[in-house]
Amino acid sequence: MLAWLVFWLLMITVAVQDHLRQGRGDVWQPLVWEGTSMLMATLLVGLQWRHVARLDVLLHRPWHWFVPALRSLPLSAVVFVLGIYGLRHAIYALVGQTYRHDPWTTVAVYETLRFAIFYLLFVAVVFGIRSHAAMSAERLRAEQALALSQRAQLLQLTQQLEPHFLFNALNTIASTIHSDADLAESLLVKLAALLRAATDLARRPQSALDDELKLLDGYAAIMRERFAGRLTLRFDVEAAARPCAVPTLALQPLLENAFRHGVERHPGPADIVVSAARQGNRLRLAVDDDIGVLPAVPAFGVGLSNLQQRLAATYGGNASLSLRARPGGGVSAVIELPASLP
Repeated sequence: MLAWLVFWLLMITVAVQDHLRQGRGDVWQPLVWEGTSMLMATLLVGLQWRHVARLDVLLHRPWHWFVPALRSLPLSAVVFVLGIYGLRHAIYALVGQTYRHDPWTTVAVYETLRFAIFYLLFVAVVFGIRSHAAMSAERLRAEQALALSQRAQLLQLTQQLEPHFLFNALNTIASTIHSDADLAESLLVKLAALLRAATDLARRPQSALDDELKLLDGYAAIMRERFAGRLTLRFDVEAAARPCAVPTLALQPLLENAFRHGVERHPGPADIVVSAARQGNRLRLAVDDDIGVLPAVPAFGVGLSNLQQRLAATYGGNASLSLRARPGGGVSAVIELPASLP
């Protein structure tokens, strides 16, 4: 804004000095000329700034950004010329004078050419400003993601994989040692893999969904044993979604949330479905249960809040985490994020 005001102050100063150098009085006239130009240019620039804000997703492809940004140039030129000359005629009429200028054909060519040069320079400057802002925001998100991923190593172990879960998991495994030693060994291996993934989070903040699902299956196997007889847990995953990159241990907090607030608190059979689907350039991950009850004002605990911060740091506003009540009863925890390869 300051640069814009300085630019027009300079333009007005030059116009007034040139007017005086020609030995002419009536300094108000160059003020009217440049003032009307400034008014119309500011109006058009403001509208254009709002328009190009929607093109930020194309900044990494300059030609794809410039084409729609320049599409409004012909209409803007017409509006600019008609606007400034209409204002000048009106102001001159108010002071009882006639605004005289070159023939309209000459005016149209000269003013359109001048506006086109100004417009191209403005669009180039806007591209530079918005590109720099996007790069700064991306760098900030990367720094935040690194800081959060480093903290997440302990958070995942001490807050998401809380002691009560480890206690219950170990009790479940212990109860199978004498009756089914092979199962006990398999459960221990899966628990170790889950803990190792949490420990390695700082070095590998993202992984393929397929790897995440293998890890989640180990967690699910322990919980199936713990709630044997009343739990049905299914995976519904599209093949196209499996190679996509997701934050490491993104699904585990959702599944644990379903157990803690659904299966543990409400007796009776429970059905949980873990699903993943790719829809164009978007990836949708969900954990649905049919037994949980969503409070009137849903609130995230430590684990889900941590996951939400990681999503924001990694994807900005392009990812979301939400809890929704299911129409038939139960709760749906949903992550939506860009679909990309690790």
